[in-house]
Amino acid sequence: MVNKVVQKKPKKKIGILGGTFNPIHNGHLFIAEQVRTQLNLDKVFFMPDYKPPHIDSKNAIDSTYRVQMVNLAIKDNPYFATSMDEINRKGKSYTYDTMVTLNKNNPNVEYYFIIGGDMVNYLPKWYKINELNNIVNFVGVQRDGYSTESPYRVINIDIPKLDISSTLIRNHIKKGNSVRYLIPNAVLDYIKEHHIYE
Repeated sequence: MVNKVVQKKPKKKIGILGGTFNPIHNGHLFIAEQVRTQLNLDKVFFMPDYKPPHIDSKNAIDSTYRVQMVNLAIKDNPYFATSMDEINRKGKSYTYDTMVTLNKNNPNVEYYFIIGGDMVNYLPKWYKINELNNIVNFVGVQRDGYSTESPYRVINIDIPKLDISSTLIRNHIKKGNSVRYLIPNAVLDYIKEHHIYE
């Protein structure tokens, strides 16, 4: 009798870019694409948070608008998708809770959680960080003025710097300045149509 060797299928490599996306901008898209190609990920999920634990939630517009802007921004890239996990769960969006659920529901996936250099410095303050570091790969995108040193396992990625932030975009819109080429055209049209940030 011949024993058949069962070959294990390699795990899918999925990136997660979490954020408030208030609004999503070209910097987010650029980071996701750079990490995807450098780490050879199968897909990158954009995960809008329902209520960020580390930001004053009063500053964030309703999640319905933020999700719709993410969908519009990524619709042309087949390697990008939107994850509604934190929106659907409601409450404060703790990464640990999200990753426990994702790992349980998708045992055939290895997750890469993408964070900026500022967040690498902030990791010691994250909820259940020691347990979280054991169940997800952190990917740190280098940012000027922040060290890449961390007591936790972080894969550091070096990419060209794009100095774009959601705060910058909101401020420009309030002042009536152009934000063309800072955010996708479809997102800009949506903001104008719904009079967001004015």
